[in-house]
Amino acid sequence: MSEDKKKQIPIEEGADEAEEVKAEEAEEKAEGETAEEAEKEEASMEDEAKKAEEEAKKAEEAESERYMRLMAEFQNFKRRVAREKSDIHAYANEKIVGDLLPVLDNFERALDTEGGDLEAYAKGMQLIFEQLKKALENAGLEEIKAMDETFDPNVHNAVMTESLEDKEDGTVTNVLQKGYKLKDKVIRPSMVAVNKKS
Repeated sequence: MSEDKKKQIPIEEGADEAEEVKAEEAEEKAEGETAEEAEKEEASMEDEAKKAEEEAKKAEEAESERYMRLMAEFQNFKRRVAREKSDIHAYANEKIVGDLLPVLDNFERALDTEGGDLEAYAKGMQLIFEQLKKALENAGLEEIKAMDETFDPNVHNAVMTESLEDKEDGTVTNVLQKGYKLKDKVIRPSMVAVNKKS
């Protein structure tokens, strides 16, 4: 039995060594696999980082392109507004001038007429005056009412005073020159005489 034990010990030692070798091989294999997995994971992370960097670059380029387009649109808008503003200033009076051309034509016709019918001439002038007044009213011109109104320094310009007993103090007694508004803006105040009781 002792011989059997002797024989078994080396076999057991060999088996232990074999197991150790197997364990070491398994450990090396596991380390190799872990190293491979780590390399794969590292490569995957690098790929993801590159993709993220590329996406960030694309987003930045898209944002830059959007900004450039927006700037170009704004520059075009500024040019268009400047051109429209210039056109408005250049042709602001086009409508009123167009409305006044028939009045001018009628004045020329009246001046070209010969003859001595003074009544017809006066009637023609009255018609031309009405035509002119209508064209200006269509453009927004409005006469400022002054006669027998209470003096208002915003629309009246008092150039003299009168002392009338039948009028109240501060009442306009005489209109020396008519005043006009253009769409609620006073373009010329009425030149008036105002009653002032002593």
